[in-house]
Amino acid sequence: MKKLLFFIPVVLFIACGGNKSNEKTTDAPVEEKKVSVLSDAFNSSFEKVLTTYYALRDALVAGDTTQANAASSSLITAVSEVKLDELKSADTADIIIPTAKTYTEGIANESRGLLGESDIEQKRRSFQMISTGLFDLVRTVRYDKQKVYMLHCPMAFNNAGADWLSNTTEIKNPYFGSKMLTCGSVADSVVLK
Repeated sequence: MKKLLFFIPVVLFIACGGNKSNEKTTDAPVEEKKVSVLSDAFNSSFEKVLTTYYALRDALVAGDTTQANAASSSLITAVSEVKLDELKSADTADIIIPTAKTYTEGIANESRGLLGESDIEQKRRSFQMISTGLFDLVRTVRYDKQKVYMLHCPMAFNNAGADWLSNTTEIKNPYFGSKMLTCGSVADSVVLK
């Protein structure tokens, strides 16, 4: 009888798949690869805009007017080369492309204004306008290749507040630089679909 009581649980254990040593188990969640609905040509041109914008942001964080001018000049070129025509299939109502053109022109014009400023604080004011226009552009074209965060500093410009964009949630404040490098918080983001 004792043998039978021992034998039944062993049979049930084996029948229920008790020792599955051949299976690989992982506790890490499986990440899906993100596939953009936008064309590679568009994404490549838009990534150049973001890269040059981030270089401008970093120059302002460092308080480097020379680098800010170089990045601003590159941003003018990058926004003029965005392949908006690649959005034709998504723009069935003919709204996205004209709206995006308005934003790219505004970013280019404000970047030219930044180039004309000699004072770092005035450059930062222009940067605020560039940031607002670029975030609106990201949402208009429904850019989905990488996540873009809007960060906010409530103390910028005599507590009026100002926003900037980042590809991370790390706070490096372009409005105060080393004076208040970590002043700010994540205010918004473009959600990838």
